[in-house]
Amino acid sequence: MKILFTGGSSFTGYWFIKELAAAGHEVFAAFTKASADQYEDLRARRVNKILDLCRPTWSCAFGDEAFLKLIAQEKDWDLLCHHAAFVKGYKSADFDVLAALETNTRNLKSVLAQLADAGCGKVLLTGSVFEQNEGEGERPLRAFSPYGLSKGLTAEIFRFWCQRLDVKLARFVIPNPFGPFEEKRFTAYLIDSWLNDKTPAVNTPDYVRDNIHVSLLAKAYRHFAEEIAAGTTKAQLNPSGYIESQGAFARRLSTEMKLRLNKPCALTLAQQIAFDEPLTRANFDQPDIAALGFDETAAWDQMAEFYLQNRPK
Repeated sequence: MKILFTGGSSFTGYWFIKELAAAGHEVFAAFTKASADQYEDLRARRVNKILDLCRPTWSCAFGDEAFLKLIAQEKDWDLLCHHAAFVKGYKSADFDVLAALETNTRNLKSVLAQLADAGCGKVLLTGSVFEQNEGEGERPLRAFSPYGLSKGLTAEIFRFWCQRLDVKLARFVIPNPFGPFEEKRFTAYLIDSWLNDKTPAVNTPDYVRDNIHVSLLAKAYRHFAEEIAAGTTKAQLNPSGYIESQGAFARRLSTEMKLRLNKPCALTLAQQIAFDEPLTRANFDQPDIAALGFDETAAWDQMAEFYLQNRPK
């Protein structure tokens, strides 16, 4: 396939491009920065590792003049994978929902029309299980945050214009991915603590979440993208991983890392008091691990090796 991909500098974007390229697809990646040198830290490392796997276009954001020019120049696209999203301050209650919508859907009508003129009538939009009305859990399925709200509203705007312009829209809804090249979030905190001979605390052990190996998620994404381009699948996929409490997942991670890090990997489960988020939220489509060629043991090995090679100083 010939794929136009946005959001390749992100944690999951890096893995998705890596998997698509490994399957032999030609990926054109739109990067918002002017060059790879303008990215920093983990994002810079991810970008530099995929430059040989894709055809980058710099200073190119979704819907801007450079993006529309790229669509028109190349033609014969099989699929637009819109993975990018406005994320500045995504953890904040003051997250700018309107700015996110403007960025995520900039000139969407023109983008879709240009794609149709270039021979492509298919779009794969990335969503989040933390949007409103996504996944399974307590009802109503409210958005977890203003960021989650922006993702759900982005999907609604895409649905409207795709229906109006007769473009096929598919959605790939992400739960909680973890693995190599992830930002300093939950699993990174746990493993960094263990490598520093500290005992981390899990402060929200009662929340039931859906954690998935990012390499498995990427394989599911690649397979879904192939089916979308071929017109042989449903319009949405909600791939699922380990559905369990965060305490249980932390213990799972401890067990796997203890075997690989040569550390005791102890942890403390705090008594959870605050329940500001829904108790349970998870996806519901179980990936066919055998068909996707996923090796769970190898995924744990790869994760441990990454952190050992990049252990904190």
